[in-house]
Amino acid sequence: MGKRSRQRQKNQNASRDDRDNAGWGAGYADIIKENKLFEHYYKEQGLIPEGEFHQFMEAMREPLPATIRITGYKSHAKEILHCLKEKYFKDIQELEIDGQKIEAPQPLSWYPDEQAWHTNMSRKLIRKSPLLEKFHQFLVSETESGNISRQEAVSMIPPLLLKIESHHKILDMCAAPGSKTAQLIEMLHSDMDVPFPEGFVIANDVDNKRCYLLVHQAKRLNSPCIMVVNHDASCIPMLQIDSDGKKDILFYDRVLCDVPCSGDGTMRKNIDVWKKWTTSNSLHLHGLQLRIAVRGVEQLAVGGRMVYSTCSLNPIEDEAVIAALLEKSEGALELEDASADLPGLKWMPGVTSWKLMTKEGKWFSDWSEVPSSRHTQIRPTMFPPKDPEKLASMHLERCMRILPHHQNTGGFFVAVLVKKAPMPWNKRYPKLRKIASAQTGGSPAASSPADTPHLLPEASPEEMEEGGPGGKVDGEAKTTGAPSAQEAAGKLDAVCGPPPSKKLRLFGYKEDPFVFLTADDPVFNTIQSFYDLSPDFPKLNVLTRTHEGKKRHLYMVSKELRNVLFNNSERMKVINTGVKVWSRNSDGEEFGCAFRLAQEGIYTLQPYIRSRIVRVSMEDTKVLLTQENPFLSKLEDDAHAQAKQMGMGSIVLKYIPNPNNPSEPQCPIQLCGWRGKTSIRAFVPRNERFHYLRMLGVEVFRDKQGLGQKRRDGAKEEKEEEAKDDVEKDAEAPLEKGELKHGDKNGSLEPKTESGNKESST
Repeated sequence: MGKRSRQRQKNQNASRDDRDNAGWGAGYADIIKENKLFEHYYKEQGLIPEGEFHQFMEAMREPLPATIRITGYKSHAKEILHCLKEKYFKDIQELEIDGQKIEAPQPLSWYPDEQAWHTNMSRKLIRKSPLLEKFHQFLVSETESGNISRQEAVSMIPPLLLKIESHHKILDMCAAPGSKTAQLIEMLHSDMDVPFPEGFVIANDVDNKRCYLLVHQAKRLNSPCIMVVNHDASCIPMLQIDSDGKKDILFYDRVLCDVPCSGDGTMRKNIDVWKKWTTSNSLHLHGLQLRIAVRGVEQLAVGGRMVYSTCSLNPIEDEAVIAALLEKSEGALELEDASADLPGLKWMPGVTSWKLMTKEGKWFSDWSEVPSSRHTQIRPTMFPPKDPEKLASMHLERCMRILPHHQNTGGFFVAVLVKKAPMPWNKRYPKLRKIASAQTGGSPAASSPADTPHLLPEASPEEMEEGGPGGKVDGEAKTTGAPSAQEAAGKLDAVCGPPPSKKLRLFGYKEDPFVFLTADDPVFNTIQSFYDLSPDFPKLNVLTRTHEGKKRHLYMVSKELRNVLFNNSERMKVINTGVKVWSRNSDGEEFGCAFRLAQEGIYTLQPYIRSRIVRVSMEDTKVLLTQENPFLSKLEDDAHAQAKQMGMGSIVLKYIPNPNNPSEPQCPIQLCGWRGKTSIRAFVPRNERFHYLRMLGVEVFRDKQGLGQKRRDGAKEEKEEEAKDDVEKDAEAPLEKGELKHGDKNGSLEPKTESGNKESST
């Protein structure tokens, strides 16, 4: 059982990070890019337009172009774009390296507002060429501070098709390593004037270790609206929330179902797929993919959208899953025509006919041809529907297939589903709930939605034995591994049922608790007066990670995420949530408050702070970001006068752009600072400091002979690019206790004891 469950977890990890991390094609020189079985299979399937197969195969053998995406929700995205276009892109477009002419980077035509770019440079070239050193440092620094994501072009498509709005509740089912999750968060925060959007993202992954990588990625965006959880996506628990004083079930407005797959669309970057590819991969994954998709639509609100995507071109993992899902839904789901949503994107329509091939090369066109000895590996849902009318009504041509040679990308498949009605097996929920309550001796009101058979199909035992809505799903996935603990608890033909009554044994690191503060918590007494918090400050949204002892850090989540966390602490395994807003500064009590502001949460918290704000000019900001501990007299007269009127302790340094002076940055900047006896300083992580300096027009470049610590950090960052395994190790190390030391890791400095020009310590 344990071994097979681990294999299932391994399957769910397959290929997601392959397409999420940008394909910067390097290495694997010893692998020959040939696979006769692959070519034979796709020629026979007829998925490539006539006369284009040679182009298709040639494109698959070419390295994938490097692509970057600018974080879209921050108000300084335009400043980053301007910096890229006017400085770095101009500097490199005339270069010739090793006989290769560097083409000018081009915006992806289908990505909005020129916020995604691609170039013919490989990752290896960018990292190794001295002529590109500044550009490389820019990419590493801006990526670490969350302003740029290096992400494969096709990986950017699914979040765009979800059409996210700021009030949407979003579930990302298979989220690690987190590039798409970052896009979802960006879309929630499209209006930077709203510190707490009504919507949120719950990002899930089955692998406990990869969840910490996911935290690392999501935390770069410093959002109070993200929660990372650790569950098997095929039976992720149904959650409950308070709604108008009553318990209600949480249904999501948007679900991203980016399932594990065989990954043959990633051959341009993940070169070892060439030698490992076999048709049995898709046969093993089909059932798991379908169960994850079924679980996704079960939790989708009526009227909501779910995007199903893979980086595989195999119809067994693509159209076959969508067709089976549509058939099971009995009209509750509909494939959306998304052809007009991304103008400029070239794609092929989904196919309506395909065949199966075993790894021995035997073909099957219909379920009736499959011998009984193969029934555990090959399932009926892997074939196209036989009824022509039913097939036509599904509109599988609305699925989108992205082929590598059409726009110099990886291969990809995506389908947009809209939920028109409850799933047929969920319609008898109230009746099942009543029965469950009677069996346990409780009242319907007292029973938890997640502890009732809400998820069980509306089908008789006979129907389930024959492969009803739930039974068939599991039957298809027998080869992918043993059922998880959640599934085993269902005991109904292994359909995902309610969680077991006993508390699940959860593997992985032991998480610190999430403890919400009460409005009258003593910790607020000095914070309230010191920072003059506005009356509408949401004290109930503040949490800490300890039940006992002094609170070291205070975090904030949105009201809606608090609702989720408060009502489901025993139902789900939360890895991380919230954004740090205050950190304990023990010696700060003598100045009036034991907590100093944290840079991570400054944009969330600042709208509620009414004192201890120093307005600074562009020149003041340069001084604060380039000098370690400048005297107050280094500030211009206005800021100097403001700072002199303040007592010692934590402050906000606020730059407000002047629209009448376009030569200055036109984006607001907020920094955490410390007012000492005779000096003032900014507490900003190093990469974020570099980012703001670039926005201010200051050249930032670390020489290769620079300080040892900087070189060690640079080496680490290069490792993060080099291989996904290294990324995971680097990202997990500081996060094993569930707390992201983002600021400290990136070089933020603690105040030191005041002595002449030194600061008071935390």
